[in-house]
Amino acid sequence: MSTPSRSGVLGANVDTRVEKFTESVSFDRRLYAHDIVGSQAHARMLAKVGLISGDECREIEQTLSEIRQEIEQGEFHFDPALEDIHMHVEHALVERLGDVGRKLHTARSRNDQVSTDLRMWTREAIDTIDRRLADLMAALVARCERDEGVILPAYTHLRRAQPVLAAHAYLCHVERLARDRGRLADARRRVNVLPLGGGALAGTSLPIDREMVRRELEFDAVAANSLDTSSDRDFVAEVTFAWTMIAEHLSSWAEEWILWSTTEFDFLALPQEFCTCSSMMPQKINPDVLELVRGKTGRLVGNLMSLLTLLKGLPPAYNRDLQEDKEPLFDSFDTIDACLELAAAIVAGAELKQESIAERLEAGFLDATTLMEHLIGLGVPQRTAHHAVGSLVAMAAERGVALAELSLEEMRSVDPALAVLDERVFEFLGTRQAVAAFASFGSTSPERVAEQVTRWKQELGI
Repeated sequence: MSTPSRSGVLGANVDTRVEKFTESVSFDRRLYAHDIVGSQAHARMLAKVGLISGDECREIEQTLSEIRQEIEQGEFHFDPALEDIHMHVEHALVERLGDVGRKLHTARSRNDQVSTDLRMWTREAIDTIDRRLADLMAALVARCERDEGVILPAYTHLRRAQPVLAAHAYLCHVERLARDRGRLADARRRVNVLPLGGGALAGTSLPIDREMVRRELEFDAVAANSLDTSSDRDFVAEVTFAWTMIAEHLSSWAEEWILWSTTEFDFLALPQEFCTCSSMMPQKINPDVLELVRGKTGRLVGNLMSLLTLLKGLPPAYNRDLQEDKEPLFDSFDTIDACLELAAAIVAGAELKQESIAERLEAGFLDATTLMEHLIGLGVPQRTAHHAVGSLVAMAAERGVALAELSLEEMRSVDPALAVLDERVFEFLGTRQAVAAFASFGSTSPERVAEQVTRWKQELGI
């Protein structure tokens, strides 16, 4: 492939160091299919409005399809001197069709062309990640039924706090992932706006039909301001933020399951095909995949910061700085896509160590809050009940017993507020009774959790 001539305004050939510095085809070649599909739609529009003939349009469309096939089969030659994928495709077209190929760029700038291609790629990437999120949510909901009735200690400040159903813990992550899907769906509306026809920055004097191109390329709307659309990369930053939030949520899940899989917690056995061994210590099984899911969050945060810094202070219309938008976007997609795929497999393959959990479930006075709320139901003010139960916990801890192992007389002797207690108190003590006592919407009540599992199964179609 020969190097194309430069614009007539420049009298000198480009320095080879500049070619290397400015090329982007090494990473933006992944836009080739979107560039070709967008160019074919543009050609059909040009034919409709009479700027090219029907025969010329068919030649252009056919030749672009041949170029796409060559790229997909690995037969296409890439030359850094041609800068980006858009110039590669156009140059190949001109080499084969001559002046007919040169007509394709009528009423189009690389500014609106690049933005169009990137938006088409981004909406496909959003749809891919949405499917990954749905798969992970389905895996978590499936675990709810698989581990039905299992109770876990839940933690605040990494201290045992209250008992919850394992399903409630799984649904915590489902709710987070659902918000992630919502963010992506909302961002997709702003992604799916057609820039093509905005030209370099001011539009065109030629009689183009942007609405036709919008329909052909399945955009929801046409960008209303050509000056804005040539530089708009809000959608890149917004989608990268949405992917970064997914990574934040995955990092939280990974940390929780890393803790659960330790000897100290002993709640969870991770699928060994997603673990590694120590190079020195023969007994070690390390949760490397979960640790990398946690660690790669920093990579996405870095990509987001890179984009926000890139966009800071840019004047309206296109600036070459915007070439730097793609690598952070592509890398964030690749990273979160891989993390989600592995997360679903780990969720499906892990096993709760129910005997180990049950052995220590009564440790930590997980039923103390339920006892306090029982007192409130008997008319004791919350702060008074809180103090009284705290004193009761202190006595039980000193004796090395659970609250349910204290007699009614012992309980009443600790604080005057506890005098209202009768034998019914034992219906609220112990972790299983404490879980059964929950009633509020959104709580770990078995009935409420069952309702949420049913809801999510319906929403996810499983």
